[in-house]
Parts: sequence; structure tokens; C-alpha cells
Amino acid sequence: MRVAKRIRAYAKVIGQARRNRGDLAGWLGRRPQIGVATVAYETALLFSNRLDPRLKELAELKTAGLVACQFCLDIASALAHTSGLTEKQLTDLHWYQTSDAYTELEKLVIAFAEAMTVTPAVDIDELRETLLTHLSKAQLAELAASIAWENQRARLNQGLGVQPTGMADGLACAMPEPRRAQ
Repeated sequence: MRVAKRIRAYAKVIGQARRNRGDLAGWLGRRPQIGVATVAYETALLFSNRLDPRLKELAELKTAGLVACQFCLDIASALAHTSGLTEKQLTDLHWYQTSDAYTELEKLVIAFAEAMTVTPAVDIDELRETLLTHLSKAQLAELAASIAWENQRARLNQGLGVQPTGMADGLACAMPEPRRAQ
């Protein structure tokens, strides 16, 4: 049931694209092997549904914001609305640690996404152990794979210049995060 709901959400969100619709497909069409592999991995993540989709959406939004991928923020913000995330959750991602918009588990998931995304990846061991008190190993594997894939997606899209399509137009959106001092 969860998979069917997510497939409908993806179809709805993709149908809302108003501009730059062919950017990503145009690029991936130049290398069909990469396009097929991308679709296969996206499908595998879609059908891996032991983890609450809201947690995946939060993690992917945080990752997209840290990488500053406009296309990823556009689609992820639209998908977040379909999974039930609130406007406050979308707009408070920068200061999630002190926001009352998130549960303890949601804050841990966001922190894990942040730790996996910053370079170098730091402070993951303690977060992983704490998350395992809330999640099964299968759920954590799904979360880590989703975060890693969002990093790949975001960096590929930025490298190719893929532009936002307007899927989240008129909705509250997560924003790119400011660069941190190194």
C-alpha cells in the first residue's frame, strides 16, 4: 500500500513540472546505460519501504539543501508535501536542532543526513548507534542509501546544470543552506 501511494505521489509531482522538463532526461539520454542505472536505483529505493517515507523526505531535503541543488529542492519539497511534512518542517531545516517542528527521531535523521553529506563525513558512528535504538538495521540501511543517493543525484544535477521545473511552485520549499566556514 505504501509503495502505491508513493508511486502516485511521484506521478503527481512530476506532472506538475512546468519548465525545464527535459533537462535531466536530455542529459541521461546521451548515456543510456547511466539513465537505465539511474531508473533502476530510483525504483529500488521506491520499493524499499520499511522506513517511513517522511523520514526519507526529511533526510533528502536536508541533503539537497546542503548540496544546494535547486532541482532536488524543487522535487523534494513537492514530495514532502505529499508525504505530510508541514511547512514549518520544510522551512526550519536550517535550524532543526532547536526547532519544535521535529520529533527526536526526525532530528536524528536530519543530523545523520548532515553528517553523511558534509565533507569530510564526520560524527557518523555515534549517530548510527543512536539511530539503531529507534530503527532496525534494515531501516537504517534504507536511510543511508537514500541519503547517499540524494548526494549522487544532487551533484549529478548540479554538474549537468539541471534546472528546477516548478514542481513545488506555490508551496513552502526547503532552501539551499549557506556554506559553512571550513
